[in-house]
Amino acid sequence: MPLMSLTPHPSLPRLAKRWCSTFLLLIATTGTMAAAELEVSEARLRLLPGDLPAAGYFTLTNTSEKGVTLTGADSPAFGNVMMHRSVNQDGVTRMEPVAQLELAAGEQVEFAPGGYHLMLMKRARPLVVGDDVEVNLHFAGNQRQRVTFRAVAPTAQ
Repeated sequence: MPLMSLTPHPSLPRLAKRWCSTFLLLIATTGTMAAAELEVSEARLRLLPGDLPAAGYFTLTNTSEKGVTLTGADSPAFGNVMMHRSVNQDGVTRMEPVAQLELAAGEQVEFAPGGYHLMLMKRARPLVVGDDVEVNLHFAGNQRQRVTFRAVAPTAQ
């Protein structure tokens, strides 16, 4: 009876590398496939002085044939990002947290002053007007879309 070799087959590492690369590529693209059917325009980040929170505004359009749910956001430039909505009730404006926002197929929602917006808190680094800031929008099903926001003055709409 011949002795079995304890050394692995010479092509095994190459096959394992290919399999791992393919698997990682599938994982990486799965989260962005549906997000590719979403259009983000006019992405801007209104900076306030010092450590005051910044506000993120943009227009989100669902160009797909099915609904999507925006569930949150994060940014490497901020320690905390939350979705909010400004509500005016009996002449008093207040902000409410928004856990998720559903967009039907073909629907568009505007994140703008006086309505939906992102609150970006705990700056991780100094920012100035004109800087580009990366923000990741999170959607149901573990999908994400990276968006570049332009930092604008506090008086910008």
